[in-house]
Parts: sequence; structure tokens; C-alpha cells
Amino acid sequence: MPISFDEHKKIFKLDTPNTTYAMQVIRHGCLAHLYYGKKLTDNDLGYLIRGINLSFAAYPAEEAPDRSFSFGTTPLEYPAFGIGDFRTPCISVEGADGTGVTDIRYVSHRIYKGKPTLSGLPATYADENEAQTLEIDMKDALTGVVVTLIYTTFENYDAITRSCIVKNCSDSDVSIKRVLSACLDLDTCDYDMITLYGKWALERQIERRRLAHGIQGVESMRGSSSHQQNPFVAIVGKNTDEDNGEAYGMSLVYSSNFTALAEVGELNTTRVVMGINPQNFSWTLSPNESFTAPEVVMVYSDKGIGNMSRTYHRLYRNNLCRGYWKNRRRPILINNWEATYFNFDEKKLLDIAKSASELGIEMFVMDDGWFGQRDSDKRGLGDWFVNENKIKGGLKKLVDDVHTLGMKFGIWFEPEMISEDSDLYRTHPDWCLHVPGRGYSLSRCQLVLDMSRQDVIDYLFERMSSIIGECGIEYVKWDMNRSLTEVSSRLLPPDRQCETAHRYVLGVYQLMERLVSKFPKLLLEGCSGGGGRFDAGMLYCSPQYWTSDDTDALERVRIQYGTSYVYPVSAMGAHVSVCPNEQTGRTVDLNTRGNVAMSGTFGYELDLTKLTDEEKDTIRAQIKEFDEQYDVISYGDQYRLINPFEDNYSAAWMFVSEDKNRAFVTYVQTKTDPNPPMRRLKLKGLDPTKRYIDTQSGVSYMGDTLMNAGINLPMMFGDGKSCTFKFKAQEK
Repeated sequence: MPISFDEHKKIFKLDTPNTTYAMQVIRHGCLAHLYYGKKLTDNDLGYLIRGINLSFAAYPAEEAPDRSFSFGTTPLEYPAFGIGDFRTPCISVEGADGTGVTDIRYVSHRIYKGKPTLSGLPATYADENEAQTLEIDMKDALTGVVVTLIYTTFENYDAITRSCIVKNCSDSDVSIKRVLSACLDLDTCDYDMITLYGKWALERQIERRRLAHGIQGVESMRGSSSHQQNPFVAIVGKNTDEDNGEAYGMSLVYSSNFTALAEVGELNTTRVVMGINPQNFSWTLSPNESFTAPEVVMVYSDKGIGNMSRTYHRLYRNNLCRGYWKNRRRPILINNWEATYFNFDEKKLLDIAKSASELGIEMFVMDDGWFGQRDSDKRGLGDWFVNENKIKGGLKKLVDDVHTLGMKFGIWFEPEMISEDSDLYRTHPDWCLHVPGRGYSLSRCQLVLDMSRQDVIDYLFERMSSIIGECGIEYVKWDMNRSLTEVSSRLLPPDRQCETAHRYVLGVYQLMERLVSKFPKLLLEGCSGGGGRFDAGMLYCSPQYWTSDDTDALERVRIQYGTSYVYPVSAMGAHVSVCPNEQTGRTVDLNTRGNVAMSGTFGYELDLTKLTDEEKDTIRAQIKEFDEQYDVISYGDQYRLINPFEDNYSAAWMFVSEDKNRAFVTYVQTKTDPNPPMRRLKLKGLDPTKRYIDTQSGVSYMGDTLMNAGINLPMMFGDGKSCTFKFKAQEK
């Protein structure tokens, strides 16, 4: 049984296929964390709690003269503010007395099959045969607040999800000042922390640092998960690598302001917390109202970082991404942005589409510039009406013409934004986020619509659904090209302004949900200046996300490699673009651009009408290879072979089908070594007892040979060269 409760010892034990998570109701109804790690057979784990008599430690008055029990030294499952635990808390609720002191104690619990949805929020999902859920009610006797901690274990994954619901069971209003989703207390500090940092066009770079005394972590206050930090952390052993050692992953299913902190305390223990960023956050609950915190997905691996990543990949592919396109082959697309920018008409678009159809590309996507008076980034956002001076004959005719070519049609929207120079702003200036009496900040010449307002959401839904439905649109690229400033809503009273950021992202989720519900076959791809909102929350709404605006293949090697620490390759939007590259000015071999983009959803972003015959032949070959390898790339297990953050000259990764009968390997020489050594590449994830044939050379190898001795890499001259290997198991 995945979740059990020992009524006598008050111990909860949560088991996944290979891990155990345990906690116990101890003195005075406190809930203490006991263990998280490799699967255990024993259920009686209460001995792991040890009392410590520490100077300056606060303890309940009823404990005197025994001072061995203290909130400040006990590993608490969901620590509260103000009662003697001076480490980072998860919850603080301000009651009628005006204080934020919160003291929650165990009341009851429930264990049931399946997994609940989270009201208004994205979350992983599972049916009754796939998961089991534990809910624990904790109550603050003074304020009447009940905090329900929610844990779900999965039948097939070494993952545990956590969230909580705060309900006001009193007769007066209370105000939540802090509500994080998960806490994990570890009994040592001998760990490294891995995070994914970056900036525009250089997202999700891997950073690994030793934990030190005090607080360290990552967060966002940008109104999105951001380019700068991603809502993911891994706490790993100091010797943990791809294939060996312990790794604790925590991934937040949320797309707005977040915090993820690790605190090493005076006893050399580590506390890791994750959830909504408490800065500039509060939420008023009237009697009987509830607030739901977003979900944290925890993964433990004792077989290295790679095993942790593959657990996230499988879970997010199968139990987070949803809808028609979840397990369907997605079309190879051409996007006109880097080919035309704003300078296009219907003839230019059709010329690109015709060239694309001749090469085997399956969908044409019209990017920014098709609506209002949108001839530059200075105007037009919000005016979602087709510019028929630019697209003569109307959008429906253009879509029909593209359909006649045998291609699908996609379109770009930036729903959350508004230009000052727009009819919408002139009609509804109060619809943007702003503080009356203050100036406002522009970014990319645009303001931000107040997505916490239902009238704004209704307007956007009407405009978007009208265009999608009337014109037969099959794909939407949803962009967001600035961070949020002056975060204030005119529809909220002064004492509720700090709810705006969370209400904003709930509005975004609502609009996305309404669109995919009305158009269930619509393929929605998220974007935020590239990968500025690439998070698990967005993957619930859109099964793929534009990984970065930087399409330089050598930059993408690192960006996609870092992204793979938690997100599956099937979610990574990746395109072959023009050279010299628009972001870096670098020229990279067309074969390499294709090889790197194949480790993603795959598409093109260049003017196909300007290609040579040789380049067209290369693209046809790339499309053919991607078609042949689609299943193993999109649904297989990814193994990282050479880390470009550690190796100055190369990177390599591979995909292995679930049945271990096929493998696809990519090697990229990022920099030329003028006097290169002979290199062999050791593969991973194969069946050691199977014989595999290299389908290009015809040579066969046993699986254990490929993994232990490896394959010889070719000598390649020049930066940015690459090669691929394809292996297929031979029938016995």
C-alpha cells in the first residue's frame, strides 16, 4: 500500500516504487518529518526524532522542566511563524489580533485513491489506479484557520507531490501573509544545490554550489517564473553526478513570483522550502473561504541526477501535459519571424509557405505584425483585428490558401500586453496594471493588461476565439514580452492590492483553459521572450514551450541541456534558424543546426525562399530523419553523456526507447581542439544483453560493449560540427 498510517505510533509512511517518505504526529499534535530517501521496509521510524536541549531554544511552556523538545530544533513538516522555530517558515496568518503568529496542530487525516485537482491552478493528475493521496488537517486554535496538507504518491514514479489548502473556519476575516507549498528538513548540510539561472537568450544555465550556513536560493518577483531563475532546485550529495549519488529535486508547478530557499542552521541541518514568493503577497480570507497553494513535485534519486531528470520527464510527459497533442506527433513548422519580422504581406507569407510545403514542412506559423496597426513593436498590442491592408483578402483566405498546400496554419498572439498607441488603450486605459498617481514603466514599448480582471479576460477570449474559430487556426504561439511592474489592480480595494500578482496568473491560466476547452485540437505553444516562463505550470496549459529566443545551435546546446534537468525534450520548442545567427552573429553548419533542433519539437525559422538547392536537400534529409526518430526522441528516456558546462570542446546526449530496442545519439563539437585526442563515447541506458546494430555503418555491438567500451567518435575539423548515431536492437 503506497500510503499507510500507524494508528498507535502516529506515523505516516508514503512509498513510491523506490523511495520512502515518513512523518509522525508527535507531542502536542506537532507534525514532524522523519525521513525521505531510498525505500525502507521498516515502518517504525519514530526513533529518528531526537530531542536536543539547546540554549536559546524556545519550547512549549507545558514541557518545563524538560527542555529537549523545541520547535526550533525539531524537523517540522510544515513550519509556522512566530512560535520558536526561527528557521524559514511556510505559513503565517494574521488574525483578528493583528499578529502573524501561527500555531497549527494535527486534527485529522484522510487517505484515498487518485489525486485531487487544485482549484484554478495547474497540477499533475492521475486516476484511481495511478496514485494515492493523503490529506492532513492542521488547525490553529486561536485564529480558527485549518491548513490541509496534501501529498500524492504515484504507482509508477518515484515522485511525491505536495500542496496545501488554507481555510478560514472562524467568524472573522484573516489575512495570509505567507503560504509556501512544501518544506523538506534534511539532517545534514553536506550537500550541493543545483539551480537553473540565466537571462534573455541564455536561459536555464546550470549552477552548482556548496550549501553554506545561512539562507541561499533563487526567486522571482517579475510576475513570471522568469529568464533569470527557474522554479526548480536540486539538493545533491557533493559527489553526486549523472549516474551515482543522491539527488532531491523540487519543481514548482507555478508561473508567477516564487521562492526556493535552502537554509543551513546552527545544528548543520538543512531546510528547503518552495512556494509563492511572500514578498508583496497577502490574501484575505473571509469566513469559510479557502486559498490553494500551487503544487511542488518532489523527486528523490539514489542513482544520480540523470535518474532524477528522467523521472520528471516521464511524469511531466504523461501526467502534466494534457489534451489532444499530449501523445500525438506534432507538426514540423516554419515560423516567419526571423525571415520577415514586421515587413510582410500575404504574398510574402505564401511564398514561404509554398517553399515549406515542397520540403515536407507541415505547418506555417504567422508571427507578430498581422493585426491592428502593428508595423513595429511600438503600437497595436491589444487590437486583435486583422490588418487587411497588409493581408489583402483577409486572414481566412490566407489560411485557406495555406491549407490548400496541405499545411496547417498557426498564429502569434501576445494576449497579456497592450500598447499605449492602440485603440484598446485609448478606450480602456484602466485595463493596464498601474498605480494611480504614479508613473509607469514601459518595456519593449508596452504595458501589461490586468489579467486579474474578468472583463479583460472576457475581451481577450472573445477576440482570440473569434479569430481562431472563424479562420480555422490550428496552432497558437502565446507570447509574453515583458516583466510586470506597478502591479496593482483598479478593481481591488487597498487592503487587497497584494493579491494582484497571484490573481494575474490565475487569470492567465483561466484564459488558456477556456481556449483549449473550446478548441480541444488547438496546439498551444507558450513563449515569453523565448524561455522566460518555461515552467511546469505552463506545460499543464501548453504541451510545448519556446525554449529560448537564442536559436544559435551552439548556445542552444547549453540551454537545452540545462532545461533537460527537469523538463522533457518533447516540451522544448527548437528551430533551425538563419546564419549568421540573428542573436550571436555566429555561423554554424546547417547539419548541426538540424541535429540540435531535433532534440526538441523541431521546426524552422528562416526565409526558405533564399535557400540553395543543396540547403533544401539538407532540410529534406533532416525532416526525414526526424520523422524516423520522432518516437524515440519524444517518448524515449534521455541520457546526458557529455556536459557542455564542464567540457570545453563538446556535448553529447542520447535517447533510448522504453523497450530499449532503439537509441539515437547526438554529439556536438562545440570547439575545435587543434591537436585532438582520440575520443570514445560511452553510451547509457541500453540493455547489456542485447545486440545493437549501428544502422549507418552496419556494425553490431553488444549493449554492454557500447556502454562500457563505447564508440569511436569521428575526427571533425571546425567549431560547431556534429554527428548522430542510430542503433537498433537485433532480433535473437
